[in-house]
Amino acid sequence: MKFKMRGEFQVLRVREEVFDFLSDPAKFAPLLPDFESVRAVDDTHAVVSLRVGVAHIRGSATVRLERKEAERPQRAVYEGAGDVPGGTALLTASFELDNAVDGGTIVHWIGEAQIAGRLPSLAGGLLEPMAKKNVQKLIDSLHAALSQQPSSSDGVNENG
Repeated sequence: MKFKMRGEFQVLRVREEVFDFLSDPAKFAPLLPDFESVRAVDDTHAVVSLRVGVAHIRGSATVRLERKEAERPQRAVYEGAGDVPGGTALLTASFELDNAVDGGTIVHWIGEAQIAGRLPSLAGGLLEPMAKKNVQKLIDSLHAALSQQPSSSDGVNENG
């Protein structure tokens, strides 16, 4: 089963600040729905753990995330592979950053996922709407976090 979503949002931060946030899994991973933990492996690899649940299938998913491209301040691309209860998942997320007319940044994003194994058949028609809902939650959280004034330590207020 494959999913693909895309969209854009605008924030009042400059591209460099937005890029720095989106190119660091320690900053954006905690915004993922049902986030459990993130661990940096090296400069381009991280392991992210999430709680997952669709219908009667519940458990944890571990995703090995790799930043495949990082062109500061315009582009960041991630690929991930992970084990989920009842299957495996392959993920791709890309962010293209453009200057906005008002001095802010327009974030164009694309998210793709391919889920294999028993999960798609066990979850029935619930998997796609749940995946889309969770991607929208993540995008809303990214937008909110990037809309706050940056703190000197991490680029986002402690409340975000």
